[in-house]
Amino acid sequence: MSTPLLLAQLLDDAAVFPPGSATLPDALDSHREYRTTWYSELVGPLLVPASQVKTLSGMLRPDETIGVGVIADGNFLGDLFRPLTPKGIVVKQVEAPVARRGEDPQPTLRRFIELLQRYDLPGFAEVPLAWGLLSALDTIAEARAEGLTIAAKFRTGGLAAELFPTPVELAAVICACAERQLPFKLTAGLHHAIRHNDPETGFTHHGFLNILAACCLASQEAEVADVAAMLATTQPLTLLEAIRPFKHGSRPLWVGFGTCSIVEPVADLQQLGLVGPNS
Repeated sequence: MSTPLLLAQLLDDAAVFPPGSATLPDALDSHREYRTTWYSELVGPLLVPASQVKTLSGMLRPDETIGVGVIADGNFLGDLFRPLTPKGIVVKQVEAPVARRGEDPQPTLRRFIELLQRYDLPGFAEVPLAWGLLSALDTIAEARAEGLTIAAKFRTGGLAAELFPTPVELAAVICACAERQLPFKLTAGLHHAIRHNDPETGFTHHGFLNILAACCLASQEAEVADVAAMLATTQPLTLLEAIRPFKHGSRPLWVGFGTCSIVEPVADLQQLGLVGPNS
């Protein structure tokens, strides 16, 4: 097996979303190719706006099936929960934001939970890293305890500096999820394995290997300060040593992240010696 269990399906294919913004036909062609490569086990579902699921179904070959993550767009939850069984589509997850910054996430979150239950679908509730976060995590954890397949989703970047949480902010969220045994996924800003500064924007991006190491620590009841230090380091050896004991087990807490480029994170992981066609 060329992909350690710790890294399996780490990368959701978000090619059609910014900044990549691929056309749906191009994204489908690329996703098909990923499924034939030595790193296919790293790749999760193709993420598609709810309004384009039917279009995608029409592009599939006879007898072809594809795993899809459906992302809310258009009429928000209305579009998300249109009939999600077009030919060839296997819905792996549905994802929706439940609030904007400053809004109470509870009303939309509870509606989202109700719809997941009604349609018997797994989902990710995207919660802003702002007021109402902890109560929202409690609500999601309660729904999981009642048997619903639901997890949290957070943004780790964007088009403005304030959309990138600090290491301490992100560490606090990871530890809050660990306390509740609550899985989560991430989106935006995770372009490379190691924490780095983007010379074009000046923004400092979290590294996805930093986050993996931080989640491994948090799963062992580490303090927020120690988790934050792992998120802040730029030393590859520190991160590699942190994940080494976990390499052959399931990934703790973190379900994965959406990326508009699959080949870039794969290249980073290969350069770090974590994956490879002959590993």
